[in-house]
Amino acid sequence: MTAKVIARHARAKINLCLHVTGQRADGYHLLDSLVCFADVGDVLNVAPANHLSLHVDGLLSEGVPTDGRNLVLKAAKLFEHPEGATITLTKNLPNAAGIGGGSADAAAALLALAELWDLPIPDNVEQLGADVPVCLAPIALRMRGVGEDLSLIPPLPPLWAVMVNPGVAVETPLVFKALENKNNTGLSAIPEWRDARDFATWCAMQRNDLQAPASKSAPVIEQALDALQPSLFARMSGSGATCFGLCESAKQAEILAAQIHAEHPNWWVVATTFS
Repeated sequence: MTAKVIARHARAKINLCLHVTGQRADGYHLLDSLVCFADVGDVLNVAPANHLSLHVDGLLSEGVPTDGRNLVLKAAKLFEHPEGATITLTKNLPNAAGIGGGSADAAAALLALAELWDLPIPDNVEQLGADVPVCLAPIALRMRGVGEDLSLIPPLPPLWAVMVNPGVAVETPLVFKALENKNNTGLSAIPEWRDARDFATWCAMQRNDLQAPASKSAPVIEQALDALQPSLFARMSGSGATCFGLCESAKQAEILAAQIHAEHPNWWVVATTFS
């Protein structure tokens, strides 16, 4: 009998806007962010086994740990389950890129292993990282607090986008440390959007408070944003260095992605949709 294999898609998390609204006494930053997910991501497969193991492959697997440092194994160990599993993670997303790759992988592992072992999702998943709870239900949400306060928003219009990573890893703690003002205003009132252009207009009035300090650390981020200027609106996601540009159609996204790839063949560039 063929062993049961469960596959999960770990979609990239996009911070369409990210306002830093405070800092708690324990050092954690308070956020107000509109989060959505791209139709591109890592792939995780789990199968029953006598022991717990992790294998990482894919074009962007270089440098990804396969030991206890990986959030996928940390997620598995939250179950405290006596059985094992063979976990295969195919990396299609760049690392340390501001798109929640590790958190999405951890969330996919939690969902896949819960199904494999017929167990509920552990209650303490937030200890894996602030982005893990939102990645468990990959839909557009407003995320506040330190990531625990999730609320529904009006449906996003169809959104086509180009995602660009210029090949630099940005360390999130250093970006937050370099942020001069940590008590900023939250998002403005969230309306119901008519179309991609209407959404881009609203989004442009919001901010990513981490974009400026990240760009100082990695000036190539500004080059990525400049390359995306033909889009409706361009911004950095999370703490960087991945940037995105919103487009009015799939065709526009594909043409822009091809142009950027031709000019910067060493960058990670993909045309996708957001939802």
